[in-house]
Amino acid sequence: MIELEHVTRTFCSVPDKPPVTAVNDVSLTVNDGDIFGIIGFSGAGKSTLVRCINLLERPDSGSVKIDGVEMTALKPRDLYRARRKIGMIFQQFNLMPSRTVGQNVAYPLKGSGLTRQQQQQKVRELLDRVEIGDKVDAYPSELSGGQKQRVAIARALANDPTILLCDEATSALDPQTTGAILRLLKDLNRSLGLTMVVITHEMEVVKTICRRAAVMDKGEIVESGNILDIFSEPQHPMTKNFVRTTSHLSKLDDLIREGSPMVRLREGEVLARLTYYGQTEISEPLIASASRKFDLDLNIILADVEVVADSMIGGTVVIFQGDSARIDGALQYMRDKNVKVKVIKDARIPA
Repeated sequence: MIELEHVTRTFCSVPDKPPVTAVNDVSLTVNDGDIFGIIGFSGAGKSTLVRCINLLERPDSGSVKIDGVEMTALKPRDLYRARRKIGMIFQQFNLMPSRTVGQNVAYPLKGSGLTRQQQQQKVRELLDRVEIGDKVDAYPSELSGGQKQRVAIARALANDPTILLCDEATSALDPQTTGAILRLLKDLNRSLGLTMVVITHEMEVVKTICRRAAVMDKGEIVESGNILDIFSEPQHPMTKNFVRTTSHLSKLDDLIREGSPMVRLREGEVLARLTYYGQTEISEPLIASASRKFDLDLNIILADVEVVADSMIGGTVVIFQGDSARIDGALQYMRDKNVKVKVIKDARIPA
């Protein structure tokens, strides 16, 4: 549905200064009906990249194809028509404060050819779809943040788009409201077949809604792939940093650095990090099984396991206590069950 090839966008913001490259030679593909995440820290170029998709920012070079059509080659009238099939929602909602909810949603329908009665009917249907049909005559100032974003989503759907661009759409919302909006977007993707591009700096958003994602840093795509691979085995340091910020296991480094009693080993003990990902056998209690099978005491220090893309990923930090050979056997048993094992400290090895 969306194909970007070698897209570059620069800005000359300060006279006599070299241009700033916001997007640098980016290529990516978003499949029809997919929910694709673009994640990066502030200033990574995410918002500029998404605005290149609908040509609100025209690339200096490169190709932007929507459903096989080269957007950069379109004449103004044709580009206007093409943009009507690309909805967009923003962090700050961008609602017109002097217009009612119904009037905000109806605004994109000007010039649609629909009669006034047909427009009103469509507005009611859209507001019902986003579950705020009772707010048609309210003003934005009377709404909560989540309700405002629902109005913005209804407005973005007014022209029956095939693509929905979401630029930090949940960043201004509290966690509970964020969850509700993400569930709504997921439902719209499923029921309408919308292709979605989700721009965010929050890994939780990507984990919750996206199927594939790209990680941006300094205007470039540094890693991309399906969500399970990105979270279970990140390759680029930037991606590893993002994943680490969402996991309680990141506290392990702090505990070791601080010399915490939690990770202090007695002679003969082993501290190991066990990482689970998509193909891990999770139908059996691996730690309990290893403890019984090898007659060991296993002390769980930290744990963080969750479901991403319908698969279990995460891990635990465990202290193995017992016979040295049996510990080796237990570690190999874990590996045989597709658990990634990393020994952090080994008190069996003489200092």
